[in-house]
Amino acid sequence: MSTSTATTQDVLTSTSFARLAITFTVLIATSYFGRILYDAFLGPLSKFPGPKLRAVSKVPGLYTTITGQDAFVRSKLHEKYGPVVRVNPTELSFNGGAEAWEAIYSFKKPKPVRDPQFYAVGVNGCPDVVTADEENHSRQRKILSTGFSDQAMKGYEPLLKSWAQKMITEMSELASKGGKVDMLKYLNCTTFDIMGDLAFGEGLGMLEDGELSPWVQTIFAGFKAGTFWRCVMQYSAITSWLVGKLLFNSKQVRVKQWENFEYCQSRMDKRLAREPAHSDLWSRILSKPDSAESLSRDEYHSNAVTFMVAGTETTATALSGLIYFLHQADNRHALNKLKAEVRGKFSSFGDITLESLARLEYMHAIIQEGLRMYPPAPSQLPRRTPSGGMIIYGQFIPGNITIDVHPLATFTSPTHFKNPQKFRPERWLGDPEYKDDHLDAVEPFSYGPQNCLGKSLAWHEMRLLLAALIFSFDVELAAESKDWIDQKIYVLWEKKPLMCALRRVSKSP
Repeated sequence: MSTSTATTQDVLTSTSFARLAITFTVLIATSYFGRILYDAFLGPLSKFPGPKLRAVSKVPGLYTTITGQDAFVRSKLHEKYGPVVRVNPTELSFNGGAEAWEAIYSFKKPKPVRDPQFYAVGVNGCPDVVTADEENHSRQRKILSTGFSDQAMKGYEPLLKSWAQKMITEMSELASKGGKVDMLKYLNCTTFDIMGDLAFGEGLGMLEDGELSPWVQTIFAGFKAGTFWRCVMQYSAITSWLVGKLLFNSKQVRVKQWENFEYCQSRMDKRLAREPAHSDLWSRILSKPDSAESLSRDEYHSNAVTFMVAGTETTATALSGLIYFLHQADNRHALNKLKAEVRGKFSSFGDITLESLARLEYMHAIIQEGLRMYPPAPSQLPRRTPSGGMIIYGQFIPGNITIDVHPLATFTSPTHFKNPQKFRPERWLGDPEYKDDHLDAVEPFSYGPQNCLGKSLAWHEMRLLLAALIFSFDVELAAESKDWIDQKIYVLWEKKPLMCALRRVSKSP
């Protein structure tokens, strides 16, 4: 045996190697924890206030997210620490006024980019208008916007009114039998049928059945599962890989994802193969099939899924929240004023038009206040700072930091609103008592070039369906729904049935 080999073996078997291994481990641990402590107390984000535990670890934020409490915790953190809070080692939350919305979500340069962990492409691998890169987003949005134009809305009016009429008829039939009505369920059935008619040329049969389809129930469950998955991805690369392999990328899950996608795909293909009896979201696009301004077949599929998710549940959520708030004892004045406005304006359901509803000032204020207190999308839409960093509120933020305006924290902040937890539509009508409110802090449809494409349609639906309900019924909130507003949040609100007793006050529409 050579001298060099013997020497190597001596080193490997001696206690000095154990000491070397321990020393090496200590150095790595010291470096790792030293880096964490540096980032927390001396790094470029250390100047921003927030709990020190959140500055050194993502675990507190992941825990509050998984338990559905993160939005409420962030609201409290902003009340304690101010307009900018460090909510985890690499994320800043803004309790945003107009300046924060402008800086984070507008065209303004330097422009933050969307957080790729939040905006996942669908199972067909084709980005839609929400998940596409900036160039393709602009192209798709320009094409799709023709289906949401003012001219298009006028063409949809007969369709929207027919579904509102059907909703009232179905609710009336159930109420006439002495049964309570789950307003949330029926509103969801209505908005899904409306969007089905606009996206596929026919309703989905949910309002007629009085039940949400298994496909819709899977969508709702997916928001919660998606929240858990994003938490796993944020924790570490190892846990993300393991959980992804064992659960989210399992054959069973992938098959279910494709089944859900194909529900929309098959209906979209059927719509593309024929011309519906009425104008819909695609009519103007398909009228120019050879134009450069057209979508690929995969883009039709991806965007149909997006419309069915984003343009349905959120509208039903907003209306459910309004029904709940309007029927609280403290808000009877608002309900009575709304009834007087709607019932005084229209003598029959046939008199109601989208144009006339848009002129009802108090109804508009009612809806705005509902969107403030109970935004359908209460969670943040994260962005990442550009590589060179950027300045917000006069403070430099390094590159690749997650930043966002938190809607619920912003809309219910005492910094922006007097009596923020009180439902007061008058704040939107120039009441001197609320003259110092920052109304421009409320952006329920987000802000900038990537805000909600369907904002105009959502407003028309909310006004029409709310007017139909107010014109047709006196509503009484059932005892089991008195605490309905106590909900968790998994991107969207995790809602319970909203049980109400209805009494007809008008002829059938």
